[in-house]
Amino acid sequence: MLHIRGGTVVTAECTQRADILCDKAGLIASIGPDLETPTGYQVVDAGGLLVMPGGIDPHTHMEMPFMGSVATDDFYTGTAAGLAGGTTSILDFVIPGSGGGLLDAWRAWRDKAAKAAADYGFHVAITHWDDQVHREMKILVNSCGVNSFKHFMAYKNALMIEDSDFLHSMRRAGELGAICTVHAENGDAVAYLQKDLMDRGSTGPDAHPLSRPPSVEGEATQRAITLAGLLGVPLYVVHVSTEEATRAIAQARLNGQEVYGEVLPQHLVFDDQVYTASDWLKAARYVMSPPFRPAHHQKALWGGLMSGQLQTTATDHCCFCKEQKEIGRTDFTRIPNGTPGIEDRMSVLWHHGVATGKLTPEQFVALTSTNTARIFNMYPRKGALVVGADADIVLWDSTGSRTISAATHHQNVDYNIYEGMTVIGLARKTISNGKLVWDDGDLRSVRGAGRYLERPVHTRGPRHHL
Repeated sequence: MLHIRGGTVVTAECTQRADILCDKAGLIASIGPDLETPTGYQVVDAGGLLVMPGGIDPHTHMEMPFMGSVATDDFYTGTAAGLAGGTTSILDFVIPGSGGGLLDAWRAWRDKAAKAAADYGFHVAITHWDDQVHREMKILVNSCGVNSFKHFMAYKNALMIEDSDFLHSMRRAGELGAICTVHAENGDAVAYLQKDLMDRGSTGPDAHPLSRPPSVEGEATQRAITLAGLLGVPLYVVHVSTEEATRAIAQARLNGQEVYGEVLPQHLVFDDQVYTASDWLKAARYVMSPPFRPAHHQKALWGGLMSGQLQTTATDHCCFCKEQKEIGRTDFTRIPNGTPGIEDRMSVLWHHGVATGKLTPEQFVALTSTNTARIFNMYPRKGALVVGADADIVLWDSTGSRTISAATHHQNVDYNIYEGMTVIGLARKTISNGKLVWDDGDLRSVRGAGRYLERPVHTRGPRHHL
């Protein structure tokens, strides 16, 4: 039981001076100025700090089997690292094997995630279509607390879904009240360009962005929006990285279509020059999809976040160590795609967004927590500081600084893409389900303390004002 005393509470709506009491059930029991400390409560001094809802990362891949390897952060190490950075909940991805059942895959991911240190939920990927998928989508929604389904328009001959199957899945999700998320890149075009580059002897990491130019993301985003519009269903576009995709989402929203966009902090601060490093391994660390873009795309992403046309930030956290990246030494198409970032998302966004005046603290809360909770129907249990909400809280030092390094991070990976970046804004204390789990450098994560988040479908439209 905690009494968070003397801080400034910041939500997506307002900022005010207030104390917070967290009860033994791990819920917020009271909020108000100058509260008395009840008997048995531990006082947590929040003087000089901002008190905000814990971060929610809606896009992670813990211990994901991918491209002949397995991501090195598991559900314990990855969520523990998130706690150190102020993130108290994640939404990960259940990805069935080729032709496999959705329920079997969901059960396998539940088993893997039992070790999580923070609360977690799942999007379930639809990679093919048949009667079993149609049937099991309903079971997942009605009995398993799943309200979102993922679709890959990329990764031909692996995860990619054809448009006809995508339409079937979107219609079924719409019938069930679930939302579809999409990785929007034209997989056929990417496969063609990859082969062409390899045939011409372009085998290194510098070929990766050439095989996935901005236009293939823009085309796929527009196509996904068009297909969703045909059926009148909501759509959530993950890791938006281009001006073209940002514009397509903004135009769809202007037309009254329910479309949401997600941004990764790394796309806000790195450009495609990272692939030109003379050190092959240094360049390979940045191989992820979509790749880092020419710098002018960052202006559109920031504009989307500032204007509200893009609603959330995530990490696509998917760690592969140096030796795993080496798998693609002579063939860039075999470099495992993925970068780490769950521990640094909030600091990077604060430093480059709030500290520079692009975003307000209230927008920061919306982009790191509240909007995700609303879109995926966890609000106000998550993403809010209200009586009865889960006591997932971060005490944020808006002027404190740290230098990011693999030598000091908690992610289970041997490099950090932000290596050497000094950022202003950091989590001094993180509270998860009413327990102090990060205390200014002291990580107190508990294996298995995380709970599975059952997310019901929306019965009405609280998302629509976003």
